[in-house]
Amino acid sequence: MTKEQNKNYTFLPIIMMILLFGMISFVTNLAAPMGIVLKAQFGVSNFAGLLGNAGNFIAYAVMGIPAGILLQKIGYKKTALLAIAVGFVGVGIQYLSGYAGQGSAFAIYLSGAFVAGFSMCLLNTVVNPMLNTLGGGGNKGNVLLQVGGSFNSFMATLTPMIVGILIGDAAKSSITNIFPFMYAAMAVFAIVFVVLYSVRIPEPHAAQSAEPLGRLISGALKFRHFILGAVGIFVYVGVEVGTPGILNYLLVDPNLPNPLNPITAGFVAGTYWLLMLIGRLVGASVGAKVSSKTMLSATASVGLILVLLAIVLPIATEVSLPVLKSINGDISFGLLNVPINAALLVLVGLCTSIMWGGIFNLAVEGLGKYTAAASGIFMVLVCGGGILPALQGWIADIAGYLTSYWVIVAGLAYLLYYALIGSKNVNKDIQV
Repeated sequence: MTKEQNKNYTFLPIIMMILLFGMISFVTNLAAPMGIVLKAQFGVSNFAGLLGNAGNFIAYAVMGIPAGILLQKIGYKKTALLAIAVGFVGVGIQYLSGYAGQGSAFAIYLSGAFVAGFSMCLLNTVVNPMLNTLGGGGNKGNVLLQVGGSFNSFMATLTPMIVGILIGDAAKSSITNIFPFMYAAMAVFAIVFVVLYSVRIPEPHAAQSAEPLGRLISGALKFRHFILGAVGIFVYVGVEVGTPGILNYLLVDPNLPNPLNPITAGFVAGTYWLLMLIGRLVGASVGAKVSSKTMLSATASVGLILVLLAIVLPIATEVSLPVLKSINGDISFGLLNVPINAALLVLVGLCTSIMWGGIFNLAVEGLGKYTAAASGIFMVLVCGGGILPALQGWIADIAGYLTSYWVIVAGLAYLLYYALIGSKNVNKDIQV
């Protein structure tokens, strides 16, 4: 193989993995703002409104280990193709819930979110180790993870904005309002399937798959820094999803002095993901020079300060935030008065932006042949993105939206501990 051929062989898989990173966000980030629709159509609580989001992420707990088995048995490309097909079916079931009767539509929607979660789990299992490996591991691997995460954030920025536009009047919204989004999601799945099928994908860990998966999982679990990192992923995804998800509910709360319409609230929540995009671009540019440990400890510390301030400051205090806004149906960019708490929570997006890549990079460092199995375990713990926001919703029902953010404080405190102490590999004597 010539040097030029080798470049092409590596470049195309990187592009495809980055595109799949965006697909993960495109579908996953539909679930949280859909809670506004579910609350309006079915009259459910904040907790129940977040059950679609919970179903999407709890699928990771069911599929995480099987995803690792599939990755080992059939390889990266076939696993990705299967994931895309399952994702198409999952979104299709959610679409069908719009035609179901009022008594069954909610259950059908939740089952669709659960099936879509299977797809997202499989895609995550493929994308993360592939990008880390194609980047060469270490800080260089972290750079590619940050680039993929940047595209993920771009799609996450658009999703709540689009859903907000489609919802229109929150009080009268229904699942059928979101049909255009679902059409687009199924179309993208179909297109990516065809393109990926025709692209050659390397199998970076194929030579390491001779050992039984159970033995590889046991080997990965011997590393303390990996176990603590897997818990860190559980916590992180809960923090990442819960911070803007509950914020969206807060901003449309009629008990606010100046509640926002769903479109503008979606734009404000989308700004959180936009700041994640900016943060990931910065992380990708400095990732080769700044260690994952330093980046994670700094962002966890700043995030803690921002959330604590958001909890204690009076919600009646407003500040101007530069965002897209909708006034009388006209969408424009400009300054918008929002509670200072909301502005602080939006800024948390800058902090959470680099955490996924940093945690993954730190947790799998030194695992060698156990990396693919470790990725499957990671996917099990991604269910935190459904469990912690649901816990937040339950607390919000009881004690209010801002009080629920103590869940985020606890999560960020753990991530700071992991960065400073828990990420150290104290098991270097294990053969990999």
